[in-house]
Amino acid sequence: MTKNELIAAVAEQASLTKAQAGAAVDATFGIIEATLKSGGDVKLVGFGAFSVSNRAAREGRDPRTGKPVKIAASKAPKFSAGKGLKDAVNS
Repeated sequence: MTKNELIAAVAEQASLTKAQAGAAVDATFGIIEATLKSGGDVKLVGFGAFSVSNRAAREGRDPRTGKPVKIAASKAPKFSAGKGLKDAVNS
């Protein structure tokens, strides 16, 4: 499903215009992004949780040459599915 398909589905289910649904979807994504950027977590009971995972610096290998390469520490967004979502997918 693409973002446009998601907006169309939200508009249909919530009886909104596509513009209103698009604004709601964009606001939701923006709030999740801002919360993660500030170091917080977003927990949606029954659906899942968004958090930030810290990755330590490590040494990797260049696949072309095989030489060691230093990979810097980084942060990555992480999603953990909640029980309700897992149950819905597995049924």
